[in-house]
Amino acid sequence: MNISVIIPAKDEQESIPELSQWISRVMETHGFSYEVLFIDDGSTDGTWQEIQKANLLNSSFKGIKFNRNFGKSAALHTAFKEAQGDVVITMDADLQDSPDEIPELYRLIKEEGFHLVSGWKKKRHDPISKTIPSKFFNYVTRKLSGIPLHDFNCGLKAYQLAVVKNISVYGEMHRYIPVIAKWAGFTKITEKVVEHRERKYGYSKFGWERFVRGFLDLLSITFIGRFAQRPMHFFGTWGIVSFLFGLGFTIKILYDKIDSVLISKIPLKRDVTEQPIFFLALVALVIGVQLFLTGFIAELLARQSVSKKKYLVIDRVGVGESVKSKVQSLK
Repeated sequence: MNISVIIPAKDEQESIPELSQWISRVMETHGFSYEVLFIDDGSTDGTWQEIQKANLLNSSFKGIKFNRNFGKSAALHTAFKEAQGDVVITMDADLQDSPDEIPELYRLIKEEGFHLVSGWKKKRHDPISKTIPSKFFNYVTRKLSGIPLHDFNCGLKAYQLAVVKNISVYGEMHRYIPVIAKWAGFTKITEKVVEHRERKYGYSKFGWERFVRGFLDLLSITFIGRFAQRPMHFFGTWGIVSFLFGLGFTIKILYDKIDSVLISKIPLKRDVTEQPIFFLALVALVIGVQLFLTGFIAELLARQSVSKKKYLVIDRVGVGESVKSKVQSLK
């Protein structure tokens, strides 16, 4: 199979029929073998019914329905496990992403050999309240990750199958899939300018709170990417630094005490326990030991196989219970 198209959908019943026809037309024109995986992320309208209709008309259209809204990361994580195409393409269900971009995205993966191609909505049809914060977060992400992309959060992306089978997307980390892929060793990442269409139906599902969560997620993914397999390097280093500071303060206190008793024989103006440096030494020593122990515990946990989170799926159409990965040899 050439292509798997993954489309998370939340209350997009008006868009599904038009989007399905558009994708079918593009695939048939270029002679691709394909599947389209719709993930109904707890819709409260007729989205699931439209997905079922699409499956009846064309068995290449498949669907997975969540029992409630888990979020885009959960939808992508679940669909990635089911995808079978050599190239996996993700796009939004609101018709703002154009299926006409699919052939070129496919070519960049198959012929140019990129691991991941991210869309860049250079000309956006969004209000300034979304574009300005988005530019700021993209700038910060570029600097922290070292990946020269202009639009990390663009829903239109293409991947080698090996990429989606070997990364885990959770929480709200879908914004930083290129960063996750890079830390997993898939470093051939590029971007392509794509068309951003005006929303035709429905409304945006994202609010201001996503920018706060996005910044926290960026800090998390940066830390995890660098230290997930070697947490002792982080906690141990700062633990040693704190312990040495505490040890230095302790030596200073002992030296002053010995000097006042044995050498200068001038009594200290204050007892040791009344000096601020005593409490600084105590706190630094305790924090140093705690950080060091935290590093040991984290190191033990990092060496255990972590079970992947599963999301409750209550219905399926056209999707088997399990799909044999084409890249098991890579795991």
